[in-house]
Amino acid sequence: MLPWFTGRPWADTTRSHINRCVFDSTWEASEAFALDHHAQVEAWAKNDFLVRLTNGTTLVIEVKGQDSPQNQAKRAALHEWVHAVTEHGGFGKWTWGVSKSPSDIQDIVAAGIRA
Repeated sequence: MLPWFTGRPWADTTRSHINRCVFDSTWEASEAFALDHHAQVEAWAKNDFLVRLTNGTTLVIEVKGQDSPQNQAKRAALHEWVHAVTEHGGFGKWTWGVSKSPSDIQDIVAAGIRA
């Protein structure tokens, strides 16, 4: 891939197959740092955050500060999709969570481990 440049903040990653993460907000930067350093996160990628946990579950994390009708519809579709892909059986177990503040990432990962 040819080099590309961005004016947005970014950081190197260790648990993502993408070697750098570009952040749209300080909140995303905080979440990416937490995922990159969480003991039960095997791998992750941004947009939304796709997180492979050490128990084999794939966790989709939506980062949303507001609860609009559009975001509610998106979560309903995500819930349906996660259920369908898990029921298919060929892609492992999937679950999802919504981050409504930078401080809740640990609880979302823990819930994903328990799911």
